Formats: sequence, structure tokens, C-alpha cells
Amino acid sequence: MSNDLIAATVHRAWAADLDPQTLYALLRLRVEVFVVEQSCAYPELDGRDLEDRARHYWLGGEGRPEPVLGTLRLLKERDGGYRIGRLCTAPSARGHGLGRRLVAAVLGEVGDRPCVLDAQEHLVAFYRSFGFEVAGEPYDWDGVTHLPMRRAVR
Repeated sequence: MSNDLIAATVHRAWAADLDPQTLYALLRLRVEVFVVEQSCAYPELDGRDLEDRARHYWLGGEGRPEPVLGTLRLLKERDGGYRIGRLCTAPSARGHGLGRRLVAAVLGEVGDRPCVLDAQEHLVAFYRSFGFEVAGEPYDWDGVTHLPMRRAVR
């Protein structure tokens, strides 16, 4: 394990507080993983990244915001609940629990409030380990099977 991974720091910012370079780095990683690596030609930029209720989380090496090793987006929905999405880790940083650190950081902020997400099928067990349960039927999202999941109020 490299020192960058050991010293990775969780950063977070509201959309309005993100500097352009950091936002670009987050979006670039998401496109690298979801569009290029997974061969899914879809509009990754869905219009929600700059919403007032959007909060971005990312892991940077050695206490710095860059390089971006992983990212996750948290949206506060109008019904008062939350939606987790766009969780990804840089290919070079996988296998070190960074995705787990991001989800734990977000859930620490969400607390006991309801939270939903759309999990890629192979990540259902990962999200179950955080208390999420499948809440609907599998569906195809640009060639990748997803399942809606919900973490109920405790």
C-alpha cells in the first residue's frame, strides 16, 4: 500500500464551494470510470452536480485535495431524504477500502435520515454492509445492471 493511500484524507464541499480545478478532477475521474472503463456512453454530467443541495466528497492523498483517489456525490432530495451516487475509486487506488471510507463519511453526516442509491449489481453486498436493502427490481442502465437500494430510518 502506498503512502498516498494510507494518508488519504476525506474532503467535502458543497457544490457552490468547489473550486473549478477540484470539480474538474472529480468529474474527470467519474468519466474515466463510468464512461471509459465501463464502456458506457451515457451523459455522466446529469445536471445535478451544481445543485444547491449537492455535496461532493473525495479522497485526496497526503492531506491534499489532489490527486483525487475516489469520489462520491450526496444529494439532499426535496422529500428530506438523501441520495448517494457516483461513488468511484481511481483504478490505481482500488482494493484499499477507500470506497468504504467515503460511504462511512457520508453516512456519518446523513445520520438516521432515509437514504437511497442505485447500486451496480456487483456492489449490492458492499452497500448491504452499511444497512442498505434492495428496494426494487433490477434494471439496465446503459448495459450495467443496477438495483435500487434504501437505508431505512433506524
